[in-house]
Amino acid sequence: MRLRRRVCLRLPGAWRRLAMRVVLVAMGGTFPLIASLIPGAAQQPPPAPAGQQAPAPGPAQPPLLHVNMLYIGRQYVEPEPLSLLDKIVTDKGIQGARIAIQDNNRTGHFVNQDFRLSELILSLDDDFKGKAKAALAGGQNLVVADLEKDDLLALADMPEAKNAIILDIRTSDDSLRQEDCRANVFHILPSWAMRTDALGQYLIWKKWPRWLLITGKNPADLGYAAAVKRTAMRYGATIVDERTYAYAAGSRRTDTGHQEIQQQMPLLTQSAPPYDVVFVSDESETFGEYLPYRTWDPRPVVGTQGLIAVAWHRSFEEYGGTQLQHRFEREVGRIMTERDYAGWLAVRSIGEATLRINSAKPEDIRNYFLSDAFGVDGYKGEGMNFRNWDLQLRQPVLLASARDLVSISPQEGFLHPKYLTDTLGYDQPETKCRLNK
Repeated sequence: MRLRRRVCLRLPGAWRRLAMRVVLVAMGGTFPLIASLIPGAAQQPPPAPAGQQAPAPGPAQPPLLHVNMLYIGRQYVEPEPLSLLDKIVTDKGIQGARIAIQDNNRTGHFVNQDFRLSELILSLDDDFKGKAKAALAGGQNLVVADLEKDDLLALADMPEAKNAIILDIRTSDDSLRQEDCRANVFHILPSWAMRTDALGQYLIWKKWPRWLLITGKNPADLGYAAAVKRTAMRYGATIVDERTYAYAAGSRRTDTGHQEIQQQMPLLTQSAPPYDVVFVSDESETFGEYLPYRTWDPRPVVGTQGLIAVAWHRSFEEYGGTQLQHRFEREVGRIMTERDYAGWLAVRSIGEATLRINSAKPEDIRNYFLSDAFGVDGYKGEGMNFRNWDLQLRQPVLLASARDLVSISPQEGFLHPKYLTDTLGYDQPETKCRLNK
């Protein structure tokens, strides 16, 4: 052996490499482990032992499945935050969808699925219907819709969208889950009824059944207030009085702004019958932030401000939520808002469905969405799925203050024969939705 090694070392470089390859290939038949550690030493698998058949090759990889999704939104005029601590964010929703596409492709890489997201974000001056129709006619039939009610219905009613799946990530309007529901629109965010029920359950659990309702004047404020009244009737609470905020909005940035508010809020809430909490309905975010610590009586504030009911909150860290929060902040450079979470969850729902059924056809995904087999992990401790009577995503609802998670509804003791989350919002016997539109 020593002599052969010396002979090999004395050969010129090219011949020496050839000789070593011959020796290593020979070793491959006798010492497969050693040969396998050296690249190129054993190119063929060792022969099967006598009397045994060689193992059959593994199953062929499925053909590449392309899953194309369309994100469509509009640049609506949104109110500025009442607090300077809350920065103006102009890319809510889309950033969550982008993160989810990355997540889908990490999994899709192993099952030969490729996910792509096209973005169509239009100004209010753009031809919304024309551009939306062109995108749908071009084959975009898996749609994430960051649209307000009128535009969402216009999109859903287009003939080109009849067989599409539209995932609504912006609205909470109960009418879109009731009399104005559509068979091609699935809703990701909790409805107003789900939010007020989530708060109502907690208030009843706390034995705070007397509510002073204060409402704004905008249509969304009135819609949320109607949900509060429904919740009160459902859980046996009492709305002791209802008041409307009618002051003209002044400058909150001036030196005397806080003095004006300090005078307004006690006047708005004084002389009310005895109550346990102030339930505020200010979807338009014009006054609700000013109620805590300024009411005539020292009472908690809940509703659209104060203690709020949301799908996602920056303080949430349970069930692995911290990992999603940190990943989003690392990728985007800001906190994950509720609409970002909805965009993420919509894209992940499509990813979960295509992973299980290996199909990107809308009819296949719709059937799977509405089956008992579907469930998407949203970092809330349980799989979430869609109600088949109004296409609303079932989910636990977070109850949070400005800086802390307070509770999660459904609350203990509120029971349902099938899904505890169906104690939030309109249950099947209550629904006015008829999915034939």
